[in-house]
Amino acid sequence: MPLPPDKAAYAGQWQSSQMSLSIKQDGSVAYKRQSGNENTSMNGPLKSFEGNNFVVGIGPIKTTFVVTTPPHEDQGKWKMVVDGVELTRAQ
Repeated sequence: MPLPPDKAAYAGQWQSSQMSLSIKQDGSVAYKRQSGNENTSMNGPLKSFEGNNFVVGIGPIKTTFVVTTPPHEDQGKWKMVVDGVELTRAQ
């Protein structure tokens, strides 16, 4: 599923010290997160949006990413909060 026009701001490479999230216009998503000694990663297509949250997965295997703060500009940088982590979009 490509990104809907009203969710175009989600596209980009989003990063923090412990998380990396890539969302492309065509709807492909790549995610990596490090928490202590645990690494989690996921690559897959965007399935849907549920409000500001988005669902990624293939078939019955899916993950909902909880977006508490949708993409917004803050002092010249684009930011959003996903699963409790503030991410900044790479320029």
